[in-house]
Amino acid sequence: MLARVLSSSLIGIDPYLVEVEVNVEGHAFRYSTVGLPELAVRESKDRVISAIKNSGFRFPPKAYTINLAPADIKKEGSAFDLPIAIGILAALGIVIHEDLEDYVLMGELSLDGTLRGVKGALPSAVGVHEHEMKGLILPAQNAREAAVTGNIDVIPVNTLLEAIRFLNGEQIIEPVEVNADQLFSEAQSYPVDLADVRGQAHVKRALEVAAAGGHNVLMIGPPGSGKTMLAKRFPTILPQMTLGEALETTKIHSIAGMVKTEGLVATRPFRSPHHTISDAALVGGGRIPRPGEVSLAHHGVLFLDELPEFQKNVLEVLRQPLENTEVTISRASMSLTYPANFILLSAMNPCP
Repeated sequence: MLARVLSSSLIGIDPYLVEVEVNVEGHAFRYSTVGLPELAVRESKDRVISAIKNSGFRFPPKAYTINLAPADIKKEGSAFDLPIAIGILAALGIVIHEDLEDYVLMGELSLDGTLRGVKGALPSAVGVHEHEMKGLILPAQNAREAAVTGNIDVIPVNTLLEAIRFLNGEQIIEPVEVNADQLFSEAQSYPVDLADVRGQAHVKRALEVAAAGGHNVLMIGPPGSGKTMLAKRFPTILPQMTLGEALETTKIHSIAGMVKTEGLVATRPFRSPHHTISDAALVGGGRIPRPGEVSLAHHGVLFLDELPEFQKNVLEVLRQPLENTEVTISRASMSLTYPANFILLSAMNPCP
């Protein structure tokens, strides 16, 4: 029997729908996943089988074929666990098919059937809205983050069994609702303030000018003069983020799995990488390109302390993001562009 479930994945910060097709036939056990699955997706086999059994359902010995379409794009991450499990149960006749195409499913399964949080919930929710679908079923840990977008039903589930009961109409789960404007205003607070600094009037004046005009800054002074302290307080005098800027920044942090429980990044990011950082970690990279520090500092501040200690090739790669406010990462399989609009703040000791 054939079943079809919808899930979501990302190319850069752009979401796209993934059709999880499950075919079950025969009486000899075989399990295969096709559609360019990466290692984490291929490993879902053991998680899915254990979760189904530990949720109280039989897993009969049949031939299971799972196809992730479109088949020409690599699929990565553990968010396909839940849709694969639901697809198998739908093909076995345990989950009712009617409502499956109304919802997008995401979630990582534990062996006991509980759900763990996933990355990219916010951009995936935006994609669900763009495709005019009814809602998104995902782990409760990601519900507030996804609900920030509004316009769709965000259904939080804690276990595979809860998801099955909801889809079968046996359990009512109220969608999570978040007042984005209220959440945005409540989250706009900084733990430090430039007003805490006594003295250093000339430096504070320079930082105020830089904040007003969006200028980059280089501070030169002896150790202990307060360069790092002033830098940490610089974001507090920048203009407050707009809701649009907050959503764009939260998308990037969501992809990196760095969104906190409140679900929205409402303060200007402040990123301060160590001087031993590699060029790939600074601008983004990896086999499957991920956002780097310049993108995590989008709409905020990138602080490079002890500037002369950074390797030359690391500083060279800052040219494109500083000039174009974005960074393009090219690999043999794909080319991704991440936003990187930040103020560069740097500090160094005087030359000996």
